[in-house]
This record gives sequence, C-alpha cells and structure tokens, in this order.
Amino acid sequence: MTKRRVRSLLKILRFVGPVVTASACLFFATASPAMAQDWFKTETSSGVSNIRIAAADFKAVSADPQAGPLKQTFDTTLFNDLSNAGIFDMVSKSMLPQASPGAPGEINLAQWAAPPTSAAMVTFGAFGTSGGRITVNGYLFDAKNTQFPQVLSKQYNEEASEDMARQIAHRFADEIIFRLGGGIPGIAETKIYYVKVAGGNKEIWAMDYDGANQHQITHLGTISISPRVSPDNSRIAFSSLGRDGFQIRMYSLLLNRMVNFSSLGGTNLSPAWSPDGRQLAFSSSRTGDPEIYLTDSNGGGMKRITSFRGPDVSPVFNPKTGSQIAWISGRTGLPQLYIMDVDGSAVTRLTDGGYATSVSWSPNGQFLAFAWNRKYGPGAPGGQDIYVMEISTKRWIQVTHDIGRCDFPSWSPDGRHIVFANSPDGRASSTRIVSMLVDGTGRHNLTGPGADMPNWSWK
Repeated sequence: MTKRRVRSLLKILRFVGPVVTASACLFFATASPAMAQDWFKTETSSGVSNIRIAAADFKAVSADPQAGPLKQTFDTTLFNDLSNAGIFDMVSKSMLPQASPGAPGEINLAQWAAPPTSAAMVTFGAFGTSGGRITVNGYLFDAKNTQFPQVLSKQYNEEASEDMARQIAHRFADEIIFRLGGGIPGIAETKIYYVKVAGGNKEIWAMDYDGANQHQITHLGTISISPRVSPDNSRIAFSSLGRDGFQIRMYSLLLNRMVNFSSLGGTNLSPAWSPDGRQLAFSSSRTGDPEIYLTDSNGGGMKRITSFRGPDVSPVFNPKTGSQIAWISGRTGLPQLYIMDVDGSAVTRLTDGGYATSVSWSPNGQFLAFAWNRKYGPGAPGGQDIYVMEISTKRWIQVTHDIGRCDFPSWSPDGRHIVFANSPDGRASSTRIVSMLVDGTGRHNLTGPGADMPNWSWK
C-alpha cells in the first residue's frame, strides 16, 4: 500500500475517529519506532482534510435584557464545541459575512461558500428569551448544495439560565458532530470526574468535558482517589481512606449521596466498571500481595482472577466486549502493561521494558492509552509520557513530548480525545488535567494545579 493511498484512506477514516486513523498509521511502524511516531503525527495533524465549517453568531430575536449575555454564552460554547471536535476546520469569525441569518430564508449561501469564508458547511439560527425561557432555532446548511442545502434543523425551549444556554449549545453541537462525523455521538454533553485537593484532603469533583462547571461531588474530609463513573452515569466508584485503610466506596449521582458497598478487607484500590455495569474490577491486598479481583456492583460475589507474586493494579475492562481486562503488573520486576481474559486466562504482556503506571481502553476495543517511562532508570533520558498501543500488533506511538510528567489517561467516548494528568515540573502540587486529540494535537488545559486522576464518562 502506497503512502498516497494511505493518505486517501485517512481522509475517510478521520471522520470515524482518530482511533481508527491510528491503526492505519501504526501499520507502517518498523524497527524504528521514532520514524513511525513522526509519520503518525504528520499524517493525523496536517495530512488529513477536515470539514471547513462556519459558525455564525445566532441572530438575536428578542429585546429581553437577559438575551444578550445568554446568547453570547451560547455562541461561544457552540463555536468552542465544534472547534474541539477534532474533525472541523473552523472559519475565523473575522472572515464571516457581516449579516447573521436567523432563518433559512435569510442566508445567502454564495456569500458563505465564496472566499474568504470558503465554508463547506454553515451553522446559524435565532436566539431569544421571553418569560424566563430560552428559545433557539438552529440550522446546519451545506454551502455547496444550492438545491437542497439543509442538513439539520433543531428547536430548543428551556429555562433561561447561563448553564442552560451552555447545555443547548452542547446539544446542538453534538447533533452537528453526529451528522458530519461518521455517525459517532459527540462529547459536548459528557462529563469528566477527577480528584482535587480541597483543604488538605482529596475529594471527588466533576466538570463538563471542556473544563466548565467544575464542582465538588464528595465531602468526606479524607483522601479519596481513582473515581470511575458507571456506564449509565448513575454512580461513581472510588477508593477512599478510612479507619480500615483504603476501601472501595460508592456515590449515587441520582441520590446525591453515598450508598452502601460491601467492605472487602485489605487495601482496595482503582475500581473499574464492566461495560454492562454489573461488575467491578479492582486491586486488593487482602491476601498480602495486591491482586486483581472482581465483584458485583454492590461488592458481593468477590472473585480473585490473578495469582502471581508482585503487585497487580489498575485494571480496566475492554469497553467493546467486556471479555478482557488490561492492567499493570510488577510480576517480572518493574511494572508492565498486560491484558487477560476476565477469568484470568490468556495473560499477555504488551510492554517490553521501562515503567508503566496506568491504562485506559479505547471505546472500539482496539487500542490502549497508557502512561510509560520507556527509558526508566538512573540517568536515563526522557520521562513519563502518554502512549497509544494497537493491541493486535503491539505497535505503539508516543503522543506527549516534553511537557513534564503525564499519567492517568482516560479515553473519550467518541474515541477522538484523551484526557490525562500532567505535572509540568514533576511536583504533585502542580498536577493539572489536560485534554488532547488522540494523536497528541489540540492540547489544552482543563484545570489549574491541584487536579488529578481524570475519568471520562462513558456517554
């Protein structure tokens, strides 16, 4: 297969998500991993054409004084959501025609398709408030199709608030992304759960996918770590320090309170949900050596699935099949990345050295993102970065470079993004949460210092 042929393939696969794009790139990995990484980065960041889309500021259709600030929130959020999607080339607002169309009869597509806008797609609409309600009519038009240009039309009527203006923008952005991004749902309405230092303790917090709406979930006054949200977004499992050491605890997002989870004995860390929400995998030292165990979602029916000297930690289920678990094991010395079937059989080591610490499985089940200090040791160059590996071939790419210590990657449900913890200077106090496209581009900070261990919601 020629490189030109692959470029053509990548242009198609881009809209199915860079996770699949990575597969085509990894096909060319040879005995020189550095060459494979450079080629991957070039092809996914600049060799693939995105859809050029213009997002017009919505037309104000009411004189309500509340409308102006809420419309600004809506316009900004919609533009940012589309920019963050990873599949669009956004037209700068400075290049848009001056008039903001509010309805299909008001748009001159020729203006939007012509330079300097040169848009392939245009989103526009009307925004108003009245009687404490927001009304939005949103449209997506194909600027090149003069006969049947309308691709999408949506109407919204919700309570007037800044948060709701953001939520409506998120919903409309996800509709656009779904239509133009290969039928994969967008992530604008997803959440990220994480750990934040609060008054000397560590509590579980949540935020929108873009870092907005940061708020505290638990108020336990202790050390709580490793939050993992259930597939249906109803509960958060995490590990918390109490009188019996670290134990798995459960918080209901429906009831907004802690709920019962059986005490397991020993030190219990890093819970992970099965894709059907019926099981949890976690690491427990109840026998003296940390091993991987399974329980039902309430902590019952405990079953040990690893049995080897050396710590076994940080399990995560294959979200596509639920039939495999990836985890970190120190059974051969320094911790390495492994996968196995859920009954503990078919154990396979994936990394060939260095120091691996945490792992996340891609939604399509084909790739693993993990933290790895590949040249670990006294005086060794490099540091801990985020890597992506194709499981079937064990070929990998490095997706962070020279930004300090990186850990705890978590895959977005659309397979196009990864969120992770980053400490630019290596100190725990400076750790922040960062989001990027899966090829390492489009990186931006979601939090300031003091945030760690992110987990992206399943949907």
